[in-house]
Amino acid sequence: MVVFAPILVAFVLTALMRRLSLAGGLLDVPNERSSHATPTPRGGGVAIVVGSLGAWCMLWMLHVLKFDLFIALTIGGLAVAIVGLVDDRKPVRASVRLVVHIAAAIWAVVWLGKVPLSSPASISLATAVQVFAVLGIVWMLNLFNFMDGIDGIAASEATFVSWGGAFVLLSTGGSLGLAATAVALGAACLGFLIWNWPPAKIFMGDVGSGYLGYVIGVMTLASVHESGVTLWVWLVLGAVFFVDATLTLLRRLCRGERVYEAHRSHAYQWLARRWNSHRRVTLSVLTINLLWLLPCTALIVANPRRAIWIVLVALGPVMGAALVAGAGRAEPPKTAG
Repeated sequence: MVVFAPILVAFVLTALMRRLSLAGGLLDVPNERSSHATPTPRGGGVAIVVGSLGAWCMLWMLHVLKFDLFIALTIGGLAVAIVGLVDDRKPVRASVRLVVHIAAAIWAVVWLGKVPLSSPASISLATAVQVFAVLGIVWMLNLFNFMDGIDGIAASEATFVSWGGAFVLLSTGGSLGLAATAVALGAACLGFLIWNWPPAKIFMGDVGSGYLGYVIGVMTLASVHESGVTLWVWLVLGAVFFVDATLTLLRRLCRGERVYEAHRSHAYQWLARRWNSHRRVTLSVLTINLLWLLPCTALIVANPRRAIWIVLVALGPVMGAALVAGAGRAEPPKTAG
């Protein structure tokens, strides 16, 4: 149920959203910052939202999914998705989006309870941990938005991270409800990915990318809180996105650029232009995930005491590859035309 139902729902709804977007003129028209060449329907992320939320409702009614995690995911996720959907239709001020994102993150942290500390801590330290958790969810939310720039990359990454996290939870005796939650999210992404695979017939839009980042951030926090699956596991699973987005942001900040403005300086964007292929880049990311990051994740599970060293080994080649590919490299100046 947590696999086939979300896939079917997301597949059918994506087809419906494509028709509605075409009829209503909700198209992503290419501009100088775009990675696509033809106007393409957007808003397909609605299918991911509905497909996953429907599965979670069933899991909660079957007493598989705990109420606190259910309410953190659904209410906060809907808030993020709604502001993203509005932004897809008519641009929303960055300050408004940020307020909604922070409020959703605070909502999740409050409902999930305090982040566990390894030793008794002062109130100030506990507060700092909570603030870090909120900022982490907000960063994840925006990270997926930054990385959703070519066909298939965000949906396939979310599927990998979700199912990889579920595998770790099940193999370590973690929360069954959280594992089922992750499986359902990955399944909904897969149903959408059928339409979004290069060449994409529809884009997910901010409604989908922001929602995915928020949900994965909440699942990460929940796994650390209730099942003992460490933050390191999720960091390695999502390393391609974490590294590319973070390096790009830091290098742009160092140059004094306005980081909130649209750009095409992520490593995956440089590669897509260099190779003239979205499919090749997306397949390369999947290959790195399956042949390098997934085995590194398994090593962390098998050797938790050496987790930090394994993380460093896992992230090193990814960072090197991202820098070579051009993560954060300055774009050529515009020419008058």
